[in-house]
Amino acid sequence: MRTDVVQLSYIAATALFILGLRGMSSPRTARRGIVWAGVGMLIATAATFLTPGMGNYVLMVVALAVGGSIALVAARRVKMTDMPQMVAIYNGMGGGAAAGIAAAEFLRAGTMPTSFAIMGIAGALIGGVAFSGSMIAFSKLQGFIRRSFVFRGQNVFNAAVLLAALAFGTVTVLQHLDVVGGPEPLMLTIFFVLALAYGVLMTLPIGGADMPVVISLYNALTGLAVALEGYVLGNAALIIAGTVVGAAGTLLTQLMAKAMNRSLANVLFAGFGASGGAEPAAVEGSMKEMSAEDAAATMAYAQKVIIVPGYGMAVAQAQHKIWELAKALQEKGVDVKFAIHPVAGRMPGHMNVLLAEAGVPYDLIHDLDEINPEFPQADVALVIGANDVVNPAAREDRGSPIFGMPILDVDKAGTALVIKRGRGTGFAGIENRLFYGDATRMVFGDAQDVAGRLVQGVKKM
Repeated sequence: MRTDVVQLSYIAATALFILGLRGMSSPRTARRGIVWAGVGMLIATAATFLTPGMGNYVLMVVALAVGGSIALVAARRVKMTDMPQMVAIYNGMGGGAAAGIAAAEFLRAGTMPTSFAIMGIAGALIGGVAFSGSMIAFSKLQGFIRRSFVFRGQNVFNAAVLLAALAFGTVTVLQHLDVVGGPEPLMLTIFFVLALAYGVLMTLPIGGADMPVVISLYNALTGLAVALEGYVLGNAALIIAGTVVGAAGTLLTQLMAKAMNRSLANVLFAGFGASGGAEPAAVEGSMKEMSAEDAAATMAYAQKVIIVPGYGMAVAQAQHKIWELAKALQEKGVDVKFAIHPVAGRMPGHMNVLLAEAGVPYDLIHDLDEINPEFPQADVALVIGANDVVNPAAREDRGSPIFGMPILDVDKAGTALVIKRGRGTGFAGIENRLFYGDATRMVFGDAQDVAGRLVQGVKKM
């Protein structure tokens, strides 16, 4: 009877996971989706306590209390600008947990069925790579690691480490099948060291501009690792939930790579900046500065304004002021829309989350394909802290590292106003041709301060 209740609970939890994931596919239903998924996790956790033969209840409760407390404090205190780091580290913890489960099973068990041994070691490898790789991604986003590490023959060396991990993993499997002797913890330890090392080595050369794709990839790997370990444990909830997360993460990774016009292999193994040997064209012209007051007047007398948020808006926490500016423009009869690039910010959906936090209605937020045809009809395109995703070099310069990447066509608007803290390059480290355009005006300063002055300027018109 208790087993039936547990299995039914897992099925209900799985259904809620799927409904939650579906809800998170749209900003309108994302909050509801998160609640559904949270309830599903609560049900699955409670059902685990009822599993026949389960023990160590005190340790489980302590672990839940400690982990839950840390998560609660972190969720309340972490700034929105640091949310990508939080996603990376929590995702890594999921992969690490899957690897830890595998380690415990291999250390506890003697001989085991072939499928269990193979699935277990595969989940351990994938989970270990996701854990250590996510920790490096976190370090890069947090600024602990400020450059990419590239050396001659790196891909060959990394492949050798992976093959060595596979070799020791194979030996571990054969030991637990009682083919080459009994289980030997040393082989398992070496396997995990190599798996963790490969995750580090695979992530170190990847540039910061590619981190949204990398985070999405490791999310997919974590889901797959959880599904494999769910098979080993005979846990239906882990199998289904892990598979759904893995599939969703894989699809998202492909979409993110497509948004950068790069293959996943290119992101992982080629390093950022490969341009087929062509040299980037020199940027001509100069940046033309405009005061916030003049920029406010330009927008106040416009008929249509498209606002393009970027990471600079997140750093300055200016989303509330930008929404206040948009409302002030609407009161003047201006048609205002927001344009979001798929890889704007430091993780998928970063800008959407910020705008939702500020209360921007979902029907004003448009993605790249929807909004690009409207830029030629816009009187003003206001860019707040975005850089590489609005760089015309992606269309015009075959020597540019971002050539071919779909961008927001800000340069086709009547006037491009760019709020920027300084004159430096973007996350990709290349000059932005938009900033030197004849129709572009730069408004230098902290995004929140400038946005406040724009609001006041518009209201005075």
